[in-house]
Amino acid sequence: MKPYVKAIICSLLISTTSCKDNQSETETPHLNNEAMSTNLLLQEWTGPYNGVPAFDKMKVSAVKEAMETGMTLGLKDIEAIANNPEAPTFENTIEAFERAGKELNRVFAYYGIFSSNMSSPEFRDVQSELAPKLSEYSSKINQNTALFKRIKTVYKNAQKTPLDSEKQRVLELIYKRFEMNGAELDDAKKKRYAEINKELSSLYTDFANNVLHDEENYITYLEKDQLGGLSQAFIKSAAKIAKDNGEPEKYAITNTRSSVDPFLTYSTERKLREKVWDNYYSRGDNGDAYDNNAMIAQILKLRRERVELLGYDNYAQWRLQDRMAKTPENAMELMMAVWPASIARVSEEVIDMQAIAKRMNDDIIIEPWDYRYYAEKVRQEKYDLNSDEVKQYLQLDKLTEALFYVAGRLFNYDFKPVEDGTVPVFHEDVKVWEVTDKSNGKHIGLWYLDPFARSGKRSGAWATTYRSHTTFDGPETVLASNNSNFVKPAPGEAVLVSWDDAETFFHEFGHALHFFSSTVAYPTLNGGVRDYTEFQSQLLERWLSTDEVINTFLVHNETGESIPKELVEKIKKASTFNQGFATTEYLASALMDMKLHLADPETIDVDSFERKTLAELNMPKQLPMRHRTPHFGHVFSGEGYATAYYGYMWADVLTSDAAEAFKNAPGGFYDKALSNKLVKYLFAPRNAMDPAEAYRKFRGRDAKIEALMRDRGFPVSTEE
Repeated sequence: MKPYVKAIICSLLISTTSCKDNQSETETPHLNNEAMSTNLLLQEWTGPYNGVPAFDKMKVSAVKEAMETGMTLGLKDIEAIANNPEAPTFENTIEAFERAGKELNRVFAYYGIFSSNMSSPEFRDVQSELAPKLSEYSSKINQNTALFKRIKTVYKNAQKTPLDSEKQRVLELIYKRFEMNGAELDDAKKKRYAEINKELSSLYTDFANNVLHDEENYITYLEKDQLGGLSQAFIKSAAKIAKDNGEPEKYAITNTRSSVDPFLTYSTERKLREKVWDNYYSRGDNGDAYDNNAMIAQILKLRRERVELLGYDNYAQWRLQDRMAKTPENAMELMMAVWPASIARVSEEVIDMQAIAKRMNDDIIIEPWDYRYYAEKVRQEKYDLNSDEVKQYLQLDKLTEALFYVAGRLFNYDFKPVEDGTVPVFHEDVKVWEVTDKSNGKHIGLWYLDPFARSGKRSGAWATTYRSHTTFDGPETVLASNNSNFVKPAPGEAVLVSWDDAETFFHEFGHALHFFSSTVAYPTLNGGVRDYTEFQSQLLERWLSTDEVINTFLVHNETGESIPKELVEKIKKASTFNQGFATTEYLASALMDMKLHLADPETIDVDSFERKTLAELNMPKQLPMRHRTPHFGHVFSGEGYATAYYGYMWADVLTSDAAEAFKNAPGGFYDKALSNKLVKYLFAPRNAMDPAEAYRKFRGRDAKIEALMRDRGFPVSTEE
């Protein structure tokens, strides 16, 4: 999966628009002016590029005081708006609300690094202590009666006399957010609503920390005679990781996808494959103090109770009202339209794998820990395509150059490396580039890249911003970050990645381009509609396989020779290979997310519900969900993707349809006219324009599901 995830702090908060205005706290701490002046995390950013965070000087010991002081200042800003004696206007209410809490926003840039990139037991203790305080802070804003009364007045006035389109949009989003978060409840219900949010905030933190514990503490060590099938580069990296963990004579398989997937694909040691697979898919489900099943049941109950206070039947109904899907029924309809073809393709893939196992004289029945291994054998036989051979042409530094090339062609951006030491970073692995407009040299922002896995860094790949583009208080340039978990190579070795990892790299860079291209005036408009925001990044993946990228940037890591045309043809012919696996493991997680939130949570047993639901869906036994429920962080370490994991599929329909537009354009994927429309309607507006309207402006019509089915090689049965 190419999970688009903002900094984890945002996912801990309950928001329908942006992270900016949804921090929370337990009690209003005494404002310490000295703390404001001496606490680094609160101070205005200084230095080059309109100021940058002092990541090289941040300390965990400063976090608690900074957050509490920031919350105090944020609430002072809110009270000033709410108690303004002047009649409510867009300027003194909405614009004032948009600029509130600037000190706390600065703290969150550091907090996000500590929680996502540089976590530690010390920070997790602070995080657990702050979670309920952040929740109460959020509730004090969302349930401020005087504040909402002013917002509602401005909103009603604008219904009679509309503002310009961008002001109207931000006003409607803010009003809707307050309405969805209980602003119009009576006092008793508001009190309970806030209590639920407070309890949930602690549960989300505990859930994420339990998963991180199991990722850090289940390392599989191999002996020298257990390395069959593994590449030399992987072996060298595994040796380094083992040495760093105090096992210099062994080889380490860490409990993260970047380490697990290649091991499951190539290792000839079936029993070890089973062990590694079991470690990974049992995260949060080991029946110990870090088991998440009971916690999930509690989360589901609290979410249902909270939305019932607002008059909704279930959490999904409440959550999807401001998404493109609008209702859980619409989301389920899309998923179930694809599901039958997806599991049917898995059956075909398993037959192929079982046959090749027989020819190899492997007397086995395909199990989940065998799927990747034998799928790779089928790939080699059917398409004469060896993934490890392809990997030799996928060097991280060259792929980074390819990202910049695409950004230059489509967005007219230029990326230049910033000299080490010029911009503070939080780890030596992090590199920084300046982004400018190629035509006039105008500074657009900085791009930070944190590419490698390490202890304390959450798994997966994600993009985030430390500062977003706005103009209403003067232009703010963008500080954007991409974060990956590539296995760091041995000294002197190239960083080689799989084709899937290369696609993910392009995907996350698509989010960064979305940040950089923003033209919006107000912070809230940089937020996104969850089943739309993945579309832009999924679409950018398509440029990896364009001839311009392949012919220029895919060169052999030892010889420097370009990837052979014959190998490229094999890659393209195999583009729909294993789509049964890829689609089914994802859709199973998305369907489980939705069904969990539609079920009665009062007596739910999460483990049995998962098994029963998969059986009802006829889930193939040869593969698991991409994210099993006990470690489904997208859904249970926060609310960003709760009942919204289907959004990747919704966005995929848009992606496939838009890709066909480029494929058929006179200039292909670099067609100038279509590229201009891409930037103008799909990237630059962010959330200043309704997503459905934006897509119609780009394409001239709504997207069609048939494009998705063609993309995946599934039968297209619907008349176009």
